Amino acid sequence: MKKLPIVALIGQTNAGKSSILNRLAHRNIAIVAREEGTTRDNVVAKIDDRFILIDTAGLKDPNDEFEASIQDQISDAIESADIILVTLDSSKYPDFKDKEIAKKALKSRKPVLLLLNKSDLGESLSIDEFRSLGIKPDQTVKLSATTGQGIKDLKTKLEITCKENNITATGTKEAEESIKIALIGRPNVGKSSLFNSLAKKQQAIVSSKQGTTRDINRVEIKYKGKNLEILDTAGLRKPGRREVGIEKFSAIRSLAAIEEADICALLVDSTEYHSKLDQSLAGQIVEAGKGIIVVLTKTDLVDAEEIDHIMDELERDYNFLPFAPVLLTSSETGNNVTKLFELATEIYDTRKLEIKTSDLNKILTEAIVEHAPAGLKNTRPKPKYIVQTDTCPPWFVVHGHDLELLHWSWKRYLERKIREKYPFVGTPIMFSYRTDNKDSEKKA
Repeated sequence: MKKLPIVALIGQTNAGKSSILNRLAHRNIAIVAREEGTTRDNVVAKIDDRFILIDTAGLKDPNDEFEASIQDQISDAIESADIILVTLDSSKYPDFKDKEIAKKALKSRKPVLLLLNKSDLGESLSIDEFRSLGIKPDQTVKLSATTGQGIKDLKTKLEITCKENNITATGTKEAEESIKIALIGRPNVGKSSLFNSLAKKQQAIVSSKQGTTRDINRVEIKYKGKNLEILDTAGLRKPGRREVGIEKFSAIRSLAAIEEADICALLVDSTEYHSKLDQSLAGQIVEAGKGIIVVLTKTDLVDAEEIDHIMDELERDYNFLPFAPVLLTSSETGNNVTKLFELATEIYDTRKLEIKTSDLNKILTEAIVEHAPAGLKNTRPKPKYIVQTDTCPPWFVVHGHDLELLHWSWKRYLERKIREKYPFVGTPIMFSYRTDNKDSEKKA
């Protein structure tokens, strides 16, 4: 894979960094809202397969531990970046905080560009008003993330800056297949702690406050020659308890992450494992046809006897997921954390399994002989043959007569018969039942 130049957006809160990222990426990746401090984690996006853009949280005074961790993330972004974009609201005169931000960027000795956002507004100031920041006018771009004005100029400026500073993409191998794993669960269940353990670096902010993560945070990891992309999502609360605005956007991001992922790790808190919402999330993952791993978190807080009881309870609560592996983890101790990689790669390979039609029909014939489907009075459903039509998830179509009369219990029985020979660990398998036209068959 090519190592693309890394570009970091830094600036005060509400300067429009997230809007600029979304405009460059041609899609809504970062949450955008009028309230300050919307972005808390580093949001990363690939721009036109030419740059990696990092949108950081806005600089604030580090009055508490939470804000201090944000400052550390910004410092990490500056340190890892090839180019730094200092972003300001062009309708406001630069203040001492803006000067501090510019000074911090220039001190890094990296190429620095000044972005003057919201230039479409009538009160937008001239470039000369920003000379006190120490960034040259020829390194300044006036733009508007809202209208798209100046975005093309920014891309051109980035390319010129790369050439002038000999910043190039390295590596010539073609992009490899990437397995996407989404961490899904309620707030404060331990998603960000697990994400950090998996990444072996604090990419997400960990806090005892609920709802810390609000964007989808990502990190790419290499495991046994395979590319894994871990997606850390905002915690989901019951719909009635979601706040208007930001939290609703975050819920949409989490549901979008389920759709984007190949495999979802459903995190269940071992100290609070009875949750209808957890079960609902599991149902959504299965309905979306995604691979699933039930990850029991914070196991360091309960003893072995309690773990056995929890496992029995989970078996009852998630009886609709007999195929899903359960992984006991602790981000504090690191117990079984990397086992998630092993399970994810195994499930990913399983989801691509294709079964020969002849083998499938042997299973169907055995199922009918052992337990013929029941009918109504003089009409009985008659499954004739079965074929696999898709993978990821595996999808099977059963053809026959009067299959609309098949009872759900027989359909579940057929699935069990297939799983006896092909376990399909960690993935749902889908079925369609197609009733063939009897009249056309008679004519044939």
